[in-house]
Amino acid sequence: RWFDWSQLPAQVLLVQAYGVPGGQGWNAPTWTLSALIGCYLLLPWICRALWRWPPVAMVIGATLLVVAADIAASLWLGDPIYRLPMRYGILRALPLFLLGVAAAFYGSRVCVAPHRARAIGLAAAFALVGLQAFGAFSLVSLGLMTVIIWAAGAVPVRSPSRLIEHLALMSFSMFLTNEVSRIVWFGLLDALGQEAWSSGVRWVLWAIGLVGAFVAAAVFRYGFDRPVQTWLSPSRRGGATRMSAAATERAMELAAGPGVAAAGRPGQAVIDPPRA
Repeated sequence: RWFDWSQLPAQVLLVQAYGVPGGQGWNAPTWTLSALIGCYLLLPWICRALWRWPPVAMVIGATLLVVAADIAASLWLGDPIYRLPMRYGILRALPLFLLGVAAAFYGSRVCVAPHRARAIGLAAAFALVGLQAFGAFSLVSLGLMTVIIWAAGAVPVRSPSRLIEHLALMSFSMFLTNEVSRIVWFGLLDALGQEAWSSGVRWVLWAIGLVGAFVAAAVFRYGFDRPVQTWLSPSRRGGATRMSAAATERAMELAAGPGVAAAGRPGQAVIDPPRA
């Protein structure tokens, strides 16, 4: 039932998030890639429209948009935005994508002292955990997770870890490959009759499957994803000219429009800047 051939074409072409049937079975999590393609295609126009806003106004506007989209989805489609079927993937992803863009924009334009960002992030984390004891506040939880991600980006890394960096980069590969790994491994065990085996044996096999999921994600990450990204990005290839941070920022300002570039960085604010 997982490998319905009628579902495969949409997943191969990554169009299942736009109302095209084909989001079930095979590698269902690829709906996120399908939706993100649309989000990133819209990103230049999103930046051009929103980069003129002050950072705080942009965050407030993105938050209100997520709430409005959630209400509209519940009224018209019968599900909250975070539980929409895969065929509505772009409607599910775009408001949250805009919220992420707003958080990134705020983080790049507003300087918050590391100790304050750390306190805000920890408070959001405790609130997120505590909130789960009182019910399903999914939309609020999404907002708290956004705050945690922003706070993590605002706190400088004192002791970089290559292991943590690689695991973080591999997390999305795990998301994309886990479904296939699970279907193949546990489908094989079902075919071999695991129902008749002892619970101890089945727990050992579950642990082997967990290790196998990490191995599959690593193979995808380092055997396919990273080589493709290197090939697509000239700045990652040896001998290519790398843009400096200042040049990159200047390019972003120019992309936002000549008025913004000429005015510098409108809406820039500083909150409790770190002291030397």
